[in-house]
Amino acid sequence: MTRHLARGLLVLTALSVSGCAAFLPDGGMTAVSDLTSQTINKDVAFVRTAEGASAVDTRVRQLLSRTLSADAAVQIALLNNKGLQAAYNELALAETDLVEQSLPPNPVFTISRISGNGASEIERQVVGDILALATLPFRSDIARDRFRGAQLRAALATLRLAADVRRAYVRTVAGNEMVVLLTDAKATAESTAQLAVKLGETGSLNKLDQAREQVFYAETTADLATARQSATSDRERLARLMGLWDDGLDFRLPDRLPPLPRRPQALPSIEADAVAHRIDLQIARLELAALAKALNLTEATRFVTLLDLAGISRRTQDPEGPPFRERGFDVQLQIPIFDGGEVRVRQAAETYNLAFNRLTERAVNVRSEARDAYRAYRSTYDIAGHYQREIIPLRKIITEEMQLRFSSMQVDIFALLTEARQRLASLRGAIDARQRFFLAQADLQTAVNGGGSPAAGSDNPTTVAAAAPADGGGH
Repeated sequence: MTRHLARGLLVLTALSVSGCAAFLPDGGMTAVSDLTSQTINKDVAFVRTAEGASAVDTRVRQLLSRTLSADAAVQIALLNNKGLQAAYNELALAETDLVEQSLPPNPVFTISRISGNGASEIERQVVGDILALATLPFRSDIARDRFRGAQLRAALATLRLAADVRRAYVRTVAGNEMVVLLTDAKATAESTAQLAVKLGETGSLNKLDQAREQVFYAETTADLATARQSATSDRERLARLMGLWDDGLDFRLPDRLPPLPRRPQALPSIEADAVAHRIDLQIARLELAALAKALNLTEATRFVTLLDLAGISRRTQDPEGPPFRERGFDVQLQIPIFDGGEVRVRQAAETYNLAFNRLTERAVNVRSEARDAYRAYRSTYDIAGHYQREIIPLRKIITEEMQLRFSSMQVDIFALLTEARQRLASLRGAIDARQRFFLAQADLQTAVNGGGSPAAGSDNPTTVAAAAPADGGGH
């Protein structure tokens, strides 16, 4: 009987192993690459070898050799950012959990020998966890759902990094453009302030007008210093996101933001698109499905949490008689007298309800975020276009007319300088409006596909809380 039990355990183990998951050649990165390429059309790479690191370094150097566009900056970050590589390492760890959950428990072999007064006894046991073997397909199915969720989280980290790089790029280029504008304005203001001082010394200009010109120079100098500091910080943030070391910090950027597109995007079904494509919603749906399976498994095993079967073979040597063998089996079964599994079932049910409510809340928020992002996109496009079509051309006409009148001595130098201050304010407003538009454009993409900042009550608490019910088959 012991031999038959041992053989039965081996057969069950062999059948379980035949359906086990194995490590994927790509580590699950193909799914991540497909998801990100559909959304942002960029390459991703999980660097695991020296050859892969060398290929990435070559590609990054090629991109850095030219003036960086926003797309090039995003591509560099996706290849070179070590934080993103750490997210891919988490995916690899999730794959190890999948393989582990798909393996049957190893049988335990024990041997003992007891002797005394010339007698000896040798006992051998093969112990197998029958409950773990019986629930293996269910636990493996849950682990596959969780691995798919890990792939989606890796894709979400990729999209989040791409969105952050795009925003940092826009702020950096706009900051540089503002620095150039304020540098020219400071030079003009300095000349004006010096002229005001000389006119004041001759009595041609009163103290009030002198102070006005001097304070404009002082304010422009302060604004320029602030703009330079902001532009430097934005550039450093962009360098961090791209993962650049010393040899890549001298990257070149364009002098100004690109022009506005001819027409804004029309997205009449943006809410439906967001609900269908948002990766954080897909993660929440997968977690909910895994928790539903974990709840069913917990309910099915609520009364039985320990079921071990052991085959026993014992050989006894008695000095007063011939040796003899004994065979049998041992079953360990936990009797649910005090704990009938109500606690585990209640925990699993409440964890499922928590995930369901989080998913519902997230779906409501996603629809609202999509609507708000599109309204901000259209509003900033209209405002930036208004500056481009109306305000800046009118300011140019005013400047030209004031210069003509100054040449014919119809207005004095200070009227011309007053108009220059107003024109500076309009130009600063135009740069700020274009910056806001391109930031809103990046936010619109994240609102539809994901990649924004993690919201409160994200999937992490649910994932942690769901770990216990999923392992309910063991003891």
